[in-house]
This record gives sequence, structure tokens and C-alpha cells, in this order.
Amino acid sequence: MSDTMPALFFGHGSPFNLFQENPFTNSLRNLNSKLPEPRAIVVISAHWVTQGTYLTADDTLKMVYDYYGFPPKFYEYIYPAKANRKISEEIVEFLPNIIKPSLEWGIDHAATIVLENLFPKANFPIIELSLDYWKPPSYHFELGRKLKPLRDKGIMFIGSGNLIHTFREVDFENQYRTPIPWAKELDTLHKNAISSNDFDGLIHYNRWPLSARGFQTNEHYLPMLYILGMKDEKDTLEFVYEGFQHGTISHRSFMYH
Repeated sequence: MSDTMPALFFGHGSPFNLFQENPFTNSLRNLNSKLPEPRAIVVISAHWVTQGTYLTADDTLKMVYDYYGFPPKFYEYIYPAKANRKISEEIVEFLPNIIKPSLEWGIDHAATIVLENLFPKANFPIIELSLDYWKPPSYHFELGRKLKPLRDKGIMFIGSGNLIHTFREVDFENQYRTPIPWAKELDTLHKNAISSNDFDGLIHYNRWPLSARGFQTNEHYLPMLYILGMKDEKDTLEFVYEGFQHGTISHRSFMYH
């Protein structure tokens, strides 16, 4: 590893991954020892959708239970991360015309599923970045490019979403169902495009007819575009997990380091 922080994307999936030991969560736990210690972690969350781009900037980090109908322990769970207002202000000042501070949000399950398994000691400051849902995919990729220099200042960026995220054909009763063929095909298209640096294709994903089947809204796809934008020419691509849950939820995850 160099002094440059890695940039990572994870398919986070269901809140059940907070508490389960399964192939996906085990892959996160195994990755921990391979990562350097950051000054702070910025999570680009599929679950904080805004008009404008915002960054958590409070002195404390509140839990956001953005899911419904789960057992009580899901609403009692706390990831004991600390905020760091000074670093949040530093990031806002880096792109003051684009990113605004917010005291309205905290840490949601797009962040906690990953962090609970990847950094269970919660020993690094956590900051969340919102998605301006009304901007085109190219905006998110270019914002990733603009944020890339912060990787050299000790900031680790994590995009958390899912590249295939549809409930139309999901099998909620069978978490380990074999992937539906079309979902496997689309996942392979994503893998090949990421591997070949076909960023234009990934930005203009509608060129693949299967994309319309893979997600009906793109907020879970967009965090990946930030990480693509952060790729440096010296980076190595590593797929840190490949797999599905419930037949149509892709957990494909990768990092640049």
C-alpha cells in the first residue's frame, strides 16, 4: 500500500447483513487487515438522497434507522463512530461551490453494514456524503474526480450501494438463491466494464437494455461512479467480493489501491 488511501465500492444489501455471518460479511472482515489507517472515512451513501450535495458536519454522528419492519435489535443497534467536524469543514472548503455542510443527517445502514464488518472497532472518524439525485450520472463521476486529491490527505472514500438492486424479481425468502440468469449477465457486463476502464459505458448505463431490469431507480448505482472517478493511473483494481443475495441483489465490491 502507498500513502494514498484506497477508494472502495461495496454492495451493502439488506440490513440483515449487520448481524449475519455470511460470505459477503466475511469478505469485509477479511479485508480489514489489508487496509491502511485513514484520518477519516467518507461514505457516499445510497440512502441519503438530497437536492444538492451535502456532507455531515455535526460534532456527533447520530444513527439513522432508514428501514422498516425489522426486529427491535435493528433499532437498538449503534455503531459507535465519532464525527470530526474539522475534517468535514476541510472537505467542504476543498469544494465550497459544490458541497454544503449539513446537521440533518447521521449514519445510515448503507454505512453501518459496511463499517460494522470492515471496521468493527469504530476507531476512525466517519463522515457521510449525500447524493444529489437530480443530477445526471456524469455529475457523480466528475465529483469523484474532484474529490480524488483528498485520497492523498488521508481520506478513505467508500461508495455504498448495489450495482443491481431491484425488488421486482427478488426472492426475499431465499437469501442464498442462485442468481437469476439475466442478473448474472448484467453483473458480468459491469465487471468487464470496470476491468477495462469503460467508464463512459458505466456512466451511460442505459446502453445496456438489462440496466432497466437491474434497477428502476439509480441511487444504489450512483455511489459506484464516485469511486470510478477517484481512480488514479497508478491504482490497482481488486474485486474484493463477487456474489448475490436473494437472486437479484448484486454484492459486487471492488477497490482501487
